[in-house]
Amino acid sequence: MTTLSYEIFPPKSQVGKDNLIRTIAELKKLDPKFISVTCSNKETNFIQKTIGVTDYVQNQCDISAMVHLPAWYLNKKDVDQILYDLCKRHINQVLVLRGDTRKNLKKKGYFEHASDLISYIRQNYPDFHITGACYPEKHPESLNMVEEIQHLKFKVNSGCDQIITQFFLDNHHYYHFRELCAIAKINIPIIAGIMPVTNTRQITRILKTSTVKIPEKFKKIWTKYHDNPSVLNEIGITYAIDQIVDLVTNDVDKIHLYTMNRFKTAHKIKSNIGSLLK
Repeated sequence: MTTLSYEIFPPKSQVGKDNLIRTIAELKKLDPKFISVTCSNKETNFIQKTIGVTDYVQNQCDISAMVHLPAWYLNKKDVDQILYDLCKRHINQVLVLRGDTRKNLKKKGYFEHASDLISYIRQNYPDFHITGACYPEKHPESLNMVEEIQHLKFKVNSGCDQIITQFFLDNHHYYHFRELCAIAKINIPIIAGIMPVTNTRQITRILKTSTVKIPEKFKKIWTKYHDNPSVLNEIGITYAIDQIVDLVTNDVDKIHLYTMNRFKTAHKIKSNIGSLLK
């Protein structure tokens, strides 16, 4: 049976908070495997916001919750306090990332790589379930996929229980990545990350900030409908549905949906693929 999980991010305003509360309530109706909560480290109190939302998901909404931890912006004291706090809140799932460069925040200099933080948590807090990130089309800083898999192997051996992919728009990249992982004897679950690309802003950001390749088919859709937001939204959802159907058909049993806090998108996708998940 294939399971769906969802990612959300903490709100920046009261309107955003009201929307997120409704989003979580709506996502609960979809019977998620878990909900992960991102760390938007653009603010100095980003960890507190993320833990607060994760606590709400886990303990107020009774949904299994996962908190993101950015290694660059934490030191040993921070991690000890965070994990102590999470234990009190009965939260035992963490997604460990290196973190993105932010002009307003300085690296703590203690955990230089995600694998460093993963190793620290595994050695000192063995009851935590640790998820790592992976990149089917390689991390922007990796020279090639050989180097990418070498780094991933080291990260997994540091203590990951599972890994979640960056989103991709061409399933062949995921299948090739899965084969490379098998060759490297990376045998933990690889959750496929899917992001419905429903507006021009998302596409522009993809082109500027990631190594995700946009397939020719998708480029044609964007070129033809970029000035028609409602049509682009529907086509983006349909494209994501087609991706998920193909993944399920090819025995992918764990899919993570990057919702961008849009519950209507999640509902449309689940309503179209629900029968495949049983």
